[in-house]
Amino acid sequence: MRKIFMKSISSTRGFTLIEVMVVVVILGILAAFIVPKIMSRPEQARMVKVKQDLLAIQSALDLYKLDNGFYPSTDQGLIALVTKPSTTPLPNNWKSEGYLESVPKDPWGENYQYTNENSKIRIWSVGPEGKEGNSLIGNWNTEKTE
Repeated sequence: MRKIFMKSISSTRGFTLIEVMVVVVILGILAAFIVPKIMSRPEQARMVKVKQDLLAIQSALDLYKLDNGFYPSTDQGLIALVTKPSTTPLPNNWKSEGYLESVPKDPWGENYQYTNENSKIRIWSVGPEGKEGNSLIGNWNTEKTE
Protein backbone atom coordinates (compact mmCIF):
# COMPACT_ATOMS: atom_id res chain seq x y z
CA MET A 1 0.00 0.00 0.00
CA ARG A 2 2.83 2.33 0.74
CA LYS A 3 4.25 1.85 -2.76
CA ILE A 4 0.98 2.89 -4.42
CA PHE A 5 0.78 6.08 -2.37
CA MET A 6 4.37 7.01 -3.21
CA LYS A 7 3.76 6.39 -6.91
CA SER A 8 0.85 8.83 -7.06
CA ILE A 9 2.88 11.58 -5.41
CA SER A 10 5.86 11.15 -7.66
CA SER A 11 3.70 10.98 -10.80
CA THR A 12 2.34 14.48 -10.24
CA ARG A 13 4.80 17.06 -11.30
CA GLY A 14 4.63 20.84 -11.53
CA PHE A 15 5.78 23.21 -14.21
CA THR A 16 9.47 23.59 -14.84
CA LEU A 17 11.14 26.98 -14.77
CA ILE A 18 11.53 26.83 -18.57
CA GLU A 19 7.80 26.24 -19.10
CA VAL A 20 6.90 29.14 -16.79
CA MET A 21 9.38 31.42 -18.58
CA VAL A 22 7.94 30.50 -22.00
CA VAL A 23 4.44 31.42 -20.81
CA VAL A 24 5.68 34.72 -19.34
CA VAL A 25 7.45 35.61 -22.62
CA ILE A 26 4.35 34.78 -24.66
CA LEU A 27 2.19 36.95 -22.36
CA GLY A 28 4.73 39.77 -22.64
CA ILE A 29 4.66 39.64 -26.43
CA LEU A 30 0.86 39.65 -26.47
CA ALA A 31 0.75 42.58 -24.04
CA ALA A 32 3.16 44.55 -26.22
CA PHE A 33 0.69 44.37 -29.10
CA ILE A 34 -2.61 44.62 -27.22
CA VAL A 35 -1.97 47.25 -24.52
CA PRO A 36 -1.25 50.15 -26.92
CA LYS A 37 -4.51 49.47 -28.74
CA ILE A 38 -6.49 49.37 -25.51
CA MET A 39 -4.80 52.46 -24.10
CA SER A 40 -5.81 54.59 -27.10
CA ARG A 41 -9.50 53.96 -26.48
CA PRO A 42 -10.00 56.30 -23.49
CA GLU A 43 -8.99 59.32 -25.58
CA GLN A 44 -11.35 58.22 -28.34
CA ALA A 45 -14.16 57.88 -25.77
CA ARG A 46 -13.45 61.41 -24.50
CA MET A 47 -13.72 62.78 -28.04
CA VAL A 48 -17.08 61.04 -28.52
CA LYS A 49 -18.32 62.49 -25.22
CA VAL A 50 -17.31 66.01 -26.25
CA LYS A 51 -19.19 65.68 -29.52
CA GLN A 52 -22.28 64.35 -27.72
CA ASP A 53 -22.12 67.18 -25.17
CA LEU A 54 -21.77 69.75 -27.95
CA LEU A 55 -24.81 68.35 -29.74
CA ALA A 56 -26.84 68.37 -26.49
CA ILE A 57 -25.83 71.97 -25.73
CA GLN A 58 -26.58 72.97 -29.34
CA SER A 59 -30.06 71.41 -29.06
CA ALA A 60 -30.72 73.22 -25.77
CA LEU A 61 -29.61 76.50 -27.35
CA ASP A 62 -31.93 75.87 -30.31
CA LEU A 63 -34.85 75.33 -27.90
CA TYR A 64 -33.89 78.52 -26.04
CA LYS A 65 -33.96 80.43 -29.33
CA LEU A 66 -37.25 78.81 -30.34
CA ASP A 67 -38.86 79.95 -27.07
CA ASN A 68 -37.29 83.40 -26.85
CA GLY A 69 -36.41 84.42 -30.41
CA PHE A 70 -32.67 84.72 -29.77
CA TYR A 71 -29.71 82.85 -28.35
CA PRO A 72 -28.19 83.85 -24.99
CA SER A 73 -25.57 86.55 -25.31
CA THR A 74 -21.88 85.75 -24.88
CA ASP A 75 -21.99 87.47 -21.47
CA GLN A 76 -24.98 85.39 -20.36
CA GLY A 77 -23.16 82.27 -21.46
CA LEU A 78 -24.26 78.67 -21.24
CA ILE A 79 -25.49 79.14 -17.67
CA ALA A 80 -28.52 80.83 -19.29
CA LEU A 81 -29.65 77.32 -20.20
CA VAL A 82 -29.80 76.40 -16.49
CA THR A 83 -30.87 79.62 -14.72
CA LYS A 84 -32.91 82.47 -16.16
CA PRO A 85 -30.66 85.37 -17.17
CA SER A 86 -31.12 88.66 -15.36
CA THR A 87 -29.14 90.72 -17.88
CA THR A 88 -30.21 91.92 -21.31
CA PRO A 89 -31.45 90.55 -23.55
CA LEU A 90 -34.01 89.19 -21.10
CA PRO A 91 -35.79 86.05 -22.27
CA ASN A 92 -39.58 86.51 -22.12
CA ASN A 93 -40.53 82.86 -22.56
CA TRP A 94 -37.74 81.18 -20.62
CA LYS A 95 -38.77 77.62 -19.72
CA SER A 96 -39.27 77.38 -15.93
CA GLU A 97 -37.32 74.11 -15.60
CA GLY A 98 -34.51 75.40 -17.80
CA TYR A 99 -33.05 73.84 -20.89
CA LEU A 100 -30.33 71.75 -19.22
CA GLU A 101 -30.09 70.32 -15.69
CA SER A 102 -26.54 71.63 -15.49
CA VAL A 103 -23.86 72.80 -17.87
CA PRO A 104 -21.57 69.80 -18.33
CA LYS A 105 -17.79 70.00 -18.07
CA ASP A 106 -15.67 68.52 -20.81
CA PRO A 107 -13.92 65.17 -20.16
CA TRP A 108 -10.75 67.02 -19.15
CA GLY A 109 -12.57 68.93 -16.38
CA GLU A 110 -12.76 72.29 -18.18
CA ASN A 111 -15.84 74.40 -18.89
CA TYR A 112 -17.23 74.45 -22.39
CA GLN A 113 -16.71 77.83 -24.05
CA TYR A 114 -19.48 79.79 -25.78
CA THR A 115 -19.76 82.88 -27.94
CA ASN A 116 -22.68 84.50 -29.74
CA GLU A 117 -21.69 86.92 -32.44
CA ASN A 118 -24.67 88.17 -34.46
CA SER A 119 -26.61 84.94 -33.76
CA LYS A 120 -23.69 82.85 -34.99
CA ILE A 121 -23.02 80.66 -32.00
CA ARG A 122 -19.84 78.78 -31.25
CA ILE A 123 -19.49 76.13 -28.53
CA TRP A 124 -16.18 74.41 -27.94
CA SER A 125 -13.90 72.48 -25.63
CA VAL A 126 -10.25 73.38 -25.27
CA GLY A 127 -9.51 69.69 -25.75
CA PRO A 128 -6.88 67.43 -24.23
CA GLU A 129 -4.08 69.98 -24.57
CA GLY A 130 -5.99 72.61 -22.58
CA LYS A 131 -5.78 76.33 -23.06
CA GLU A 132 -2.11 76.11 -23.97
CA GLY A 133 -2.63 73.71 -26.85
CA ASN A 134 -4.24 73.82 -30.24
CA SER A 135 -6.80 71.05 -29.86
CA LEU A 136 -10.13 72.89 -29.99
CA ILE A 137 -13.16 70.70 -30.54
CA GLY A 138 -16.21 72.75 -31.45
CA ASN A 139 -19.72 72.61 -32.77
CA TRP A 140 -18.22 73.38 -36.18
CA ASN A 141 -16.54 69.92 -35.97
CA THR A 142 -19.76 68.01 -35.34
CA GLU A 143 -22.43 66.95 -37.78
CA LYS A 144 -24.99 69.52 -36.58
CA THR A 145 -23.68 73.06 -37.04
CA GLU A 146 -25.27 76.47 -36.98
